[in-house]
Amino acid sequence: MRIDYDALSKTLAALTEGETDPVALMATMACELHHADDRFDWTGFYRHVGEKTLKIGPYQGGHGCLTIPFSRGVCGAAARTGETQIVEDVEAFPGHIACSSTTRSEIVLPVHDASGALLGVLDIDSDRPAAFDATDAEGLARLLAQTFAR
Repeated sequence: MRIDYDALSKTLAALTEGETDPVALMATMACELHHADDRFDWTGFYRHVGEKTLKIGPYQGGHGCLTIPFSRGVCGAAARTGETQIVEDVEAFPGHIACSSTTRSEIVLPVHDASGALLGVLDIDSDRPAAFDATDAEGLARLLAQTFAR
């Protein structure tokens, strides 16, 4: 099963209508995303907690790393640069943090609120190599903007 970004957009809009708490929004989105696509092995958020640090937030899947500095890993790169990271082979990514031995590829997007402040990052891992592409980056970015930047 592959994610239908348009259908999920409608579902998330209905589920999150009127909600403003970022953690509640993250929990709902992580759950909906994780169950929408067979490629998604770990789906969750790392929250920006200051001092160039990310802390684990709501997620679905096995255990994640508890703390990630902006200076390390794919999540740190997305937070530090403000750019989506698509990694076809995590073993080839310099400084990759192996939170799970089954992860083969990853997509990470920065998450901003309506004022543009960094809330954290959305991290999706796959146990398949090269699982993510530009279509995923675009679809996920639209969902994040719709949910957090309203």
